[in-house]
Amino acid sequence: MNVVVQIPDQYLIDVSVNELARRLKLSAALLMFRAGQFSAGAACEFAGVDRYDFLEACRQHRIDVVDYDPDEIETDFAALIKRNSASC
Repeated sequence: MNVVVQIPDQYLIDVSVNELARRLKLSAALLMFRAGQFSAGAACEFAGVDRYDFLEACRQHRIDVVDYDPDEIETDFAALIKRNSASC
């Protein structure tokens, strides 16, 4: 599917149309990932980038990739300690 977006010429001075399209797709994918509308895999596919480039873009834009609830981490950690102590 193609989407047509009208961009004033003044925004294409230092960037090609293809580069601007690439940036817009990545930005949209990042926003939708952050909002929970895309998984990481779907965001990569949408933006046309591999997982490593997407994770780097998340880092640059300070978007958390792992979203654990602190209580969930404590519960998992306690279960791990219990399991390890039971096996000793």
